[in-house]
Amino acid sequence: MDTSSRKFESVDGYIASFPPGVQSRLKKMRGAIRAAAPTARETISYGMPTFRLNGPLVYFAAFRDHISFFPTSSGIIMFQEELSTYETSKATVRFPMDEPIPFDLVKRIVEYRVKENLGRGKGTACRRPQKPQR
Repeated sequence: MDTSSRKFESVDGYIASFPPGVQSRLKKMRGAIRAAAPTARETISYGMPTFRLNGPLVYFAAFRDHISFFPTSSGIIMFQEELSTYETSKATVRFPMDEPIPFDLVKRIVEYRVKENLGRGKGTACRRPQKPQR
């Protein structure tokens, strides 16, 4: 499933390059993102499906043993506690292939990112989010 050296012209082409089981997971990820950001523009960036809305919104990609979701660092920070059962890095969460993807959580993260990106369009300064207080 190494797609790193392949060039894709569309998200459909990217998804079609994977086996059926992976395609299903990618289509569901795409659907969850579309549901949360219906006006976002779909494209390929960095060789992976990307949604843009007033700048980069989120990315996703398939790998041998996981689906990566890239909501930028702010999405990871704001949902850090809910993402704690998954492997994360500064701007990525990895959903193992053998576990269900929490699409409700994906939608909430995308909704957060939509608000964040749309706020930028109103001339507001974009500040790094603070960890949620409990």
